Amino acid sequence: MPRRSNHNDPEKLRLELICLLDEFEAQLKSGCLREKVQSLVPAHNLLRDLGCSLIPKKYATAARERILHYFCEYPRTIIRGEELMVVSGISEWARRVRELRVEFGWKIVSGTTAKEMAKEGEFPIPDVDMSTLRVDDYIILDDKQDRDAAFRWNTANQIRRKKMGIRDRILEFMLLNVGQQISGEELRYLAGNKTEWARRVRELRTEFGWQIMTKTTGMPDLPVGVYVLASDRQAPEHDRTIPDSVRSEVLLRDEYKCQNCGWHHEKWNPSDPRHLEAHHIEHHAKGGQNSAENLISLCNICHDSIHRSSK
Repeated sequence: MPRRSNHNDPEKLRLELICLLDEFEAQLKSGCLREKVQSLVPAHNLLRDLGCSLIPKKYATAARERILHYFCEYPRTIIRGEELMVVSGISEWARRVRELRVEFGWKIVSGTTAKEMAKEGEFPIPDVDMSTLRVDDYIILDDKQDRDAAFRWNTANQIRRKKMGIRDRILEFMLLNVGQQISGEELRYLAGNKTEWARRVRELRTEFGWQIMTKTTGMPDLPVGVYVLASDRQAPEHDRTIPDSVRSEVLLRDEYKCQNCGWHHEKWNPSDPRHLEAHHIEHHAKGGQNSAENLISLCNICHDSIHRSSK
């Protein structure tokens, strides 16, 4: 087999490819199938080299680096698998994408995961039509590497093997990672790639009262497609009936600030036990409605204090 070119000049590669294709005209008139195939091998290799050459070596020298560079050039944009195949120049490009996510901590979600999150209202990216996403489509959420991701993926792999329900697996994983940003891809993997995983996350928040935050449900500064369990504390049962849409409306109206002490969501960090909750002005047990007019934003410290004083 002819050796593949080793230069990185797109124009030179293009001209070489044209010459080879011109020479292939004679092969088309030949009756030997194998000779036709063999004559296309150098052209096939040149085409792959041409794709690789589009990203200069000063930015990336290996397939995985080229894929990452391409992703980072177009964050929060649908990237087709065919594009990654071209810039990587290898047939195993999908494995390199997985390595970037699992081993190197880049927040890359597949089209399948994005669509499942979108059904639960957790993937609000402007100008992205979720209905067009395919299995081999990808979106990188931001250009920040999560260096703890490899450890979490290993933990997820251990929990995934346990004989327990999807919701319980997700909860155990999140309790082990309180305060850390967890991607939808991690939770989907944990659920054995079952499509119901996003619904189970929502149930943990709305029905079981776990303070699982997203960009649309309490932490607007979070990247799209990321979840954070703010604390290992469950909300009181009377607060679990508040719909996500109403809770989000109240938080936005109150500028994500505790209406008692002034604590703001921007002050949150993993070592701070506080987070924002919606509090019924007229207590739910006494007939208070789950309406924005009957709710205010309080940090959990003030929320607990108010409920203790009202007993």
